[in-house]
Amino acid sequence: MAYSETVLRRAKARLAEAREEQDRENHFRIQSIYERVPRLRELDRQLRATMAKVMAVAFQKGEDPETAVSRIREENLALQREREWLLDSEGIDEADLRSEPVCTLCGGSGYVGARMCECLRELCRQEQKKELTTLLSGKGSFETFRLDLYPTNPLPKLNAAPRSLMEIVFDRCRAYAHSFSLKSPSLLLSGGPGLGKTFLSAAIARTVADRGFSVTYESAAAVFTEFEREKFGGEEGLTRKYLASDLMILDDLGTELTTQFSQASLYALLNGRLLEERPLIVSTNLTAVEIQQRYTPQIVSRLLGNCETLLFFGTDIRMYKKPLN
Repeated sequence: MAYSETVLRRAKARLAEAREEQDRENHFRIQSIYERVPRLRELDRQLRATMAKVMAVAFQKGEDPETAVSRIREENLALQREREWLLDSEGIDEADLRSEPVCTLCGGSGYVGARMCECLRELCRQEQKKELTTLLSGKGSFETFRLDLYPTNPLPKLNAAPRSLMEIVFDRCRAYAHSFSLKSPSLLLSGGPGLGKTFLSAAIARTVADRGFSVTYESAAAVFTEFEREKFGGEEGLTRKYLASDLMILDDLGTELTTQFSQASLYALLNGRLLEERPLIVSTNLTAVEIQQRYTPQIVSRLLGNCETLLFFGTDIRMYKKPLN
């Protein structure tokens, strides 16, 4: 799972701190025992020196190697017997003299071979949740979504009430979040302002992130600003997270200033994630017709042709309860 460089850097820094703290704890524990039982320190020093003695035998002249190794082995066994007796008489647990790593799987490096260890992955999840919490600033969760704020009067053209239609949308968003995988479809959340698009996209972000996937959530205007800074300001790597995260949520598409560069940036984002087969969620106040009028045919085909569209109905909920979108 691809986490942003910021999230990964913070997670690695936390792992390094934990590793240093574990090393300090190991050192303090072991030195405290040695200070209480100085002979134990000397025995451990002598036992560590045994291997060096064995290696030296290979280069020694005048003494038969087998005889020398046998003698060293006897010395070693005698030291071990004395050590065991000392541990027992002093009531010391053997485990208390071991330098335990902060993680038994990776030793605290964060990786098992080329694969990210679960210890570092968990720290990435925690850092991502912090980042999302700050960005979303209290927005949306499925538990606090208010279907009761949607009208129950049927819409003339649809012969259905906004509340019943939004129940379908809500159920789809919740199911999407709880079953999310890299094979999940992309979504287009479309409807007027204040109907809960941002609220439900934020709820999806939280749930998907809680399940361990990397999530990037940002407004369209902010995304295109970073594309511009990367292109013209020389700030490399700013937009990599938008293409590499497991789920990208682009909020409020259509509120940005429409320029040739913003259109090119939007196409690069949509096409890049499409080619990498990485899901994308786009929320917009624009209708399908307005999308076709505002954006290039290449963008339209990727938005309307490759995204599952969820239509939001009702009246601006912010008039009844703030904030919901």
